[in-house]
Amino acid sequence: MSAVKEFVDSAVEENDVLVFSKTYCPYCSATKKTLKDEGANAKVYELDTMDDGDEIQSYLATKTGQRTVPNIFIHKKHIGGNSDLQAIKSKGQLKDLLA
Repeated sequence: MSAVKEFVDSAVEENDVLVFSKTYCPYCSATKKTLKDEGANAKVYELDTMDDGDEIQSYLATKTGQRTVPNIFIHKKHIGGNSDLQAIKSKGQLKDLLA
């Protein structure tokens, strides 16, 4: 098993709320703010600051079908990106999803 695959799969398993992000991405910032405002203790990996960030992003694209960031997992389930998270919030379902 590749180190990147093992890292990502372990991170998904071990964190209730997980975000793969980039420091300069405004959609990532919006996601992190929304999760913080909802009281979620999200584990965030900033791919642009990681040596293997490009490889992680490529593996995430294979695993989830989503190449862009933020790439969000809640309770081991792939949620999608910021627009998906905001849609869940606007439907009033985010608090329950985070519980």
